[in-house]
Amino acid sequence: MNVMEKTGESAVAGAREYLTFRLDQEEYGIDILKVQEIRGYEPPTRIANAPAFIKGVTNLRGTIVPIVDMRLKFNCSRADYNSFTVVIILNLRNRVVGIVVDSVSDVMELAAENIRSAPDIDSAIDNSCILGLGSVNDRMLILLDIEKLMSNVDMGLMSDSD
Repeated sequence: MNVMEKTGESAVAGAREYLTFRLDQEEYGIDILKVQEIRGYEPPTRIANAPAFIKGVTNLRGTIVPIVDMRLKFNCSRADYNSFTVVIILNLRNRVVGIVVDSVSDVMELAAENIRSAPDIDSAIDNSCILGLGSVNDRMLILLDIEKLMSNVDMGLMSDSD
């Protein structure tokens, strides 16, 4: 499957916008249309027997939101929480989920010709969850299919039928 099929773009379609964020030394991008809001990090309420990367839950205006630490999920070397650490609140198939990231960079517009297929290598991220690699000037972004990533079986947050 090529990059345009994965992103749902046609060759004549324009650019798409991605919210970019950092995890350790890497920069990632997710479809801006999946983002509900960005909040400062506040320690969530821990849930017993949840996987380590699920930090817990938080109450967001009456909605209980599971919080996933992407650094732990992607096996980054450490997970330090500082003033730059944020939670990106996502709306995925009418389900609200928060992801903890080191910092949010900006919103970037990427045209299809600036996105390349990701190489087939073993990594902490399932290759089917990577849309491709985007490049703008000297920056390289790993573009994630955040909906597919959050519905992976090991996440336990969403099912494909949600």
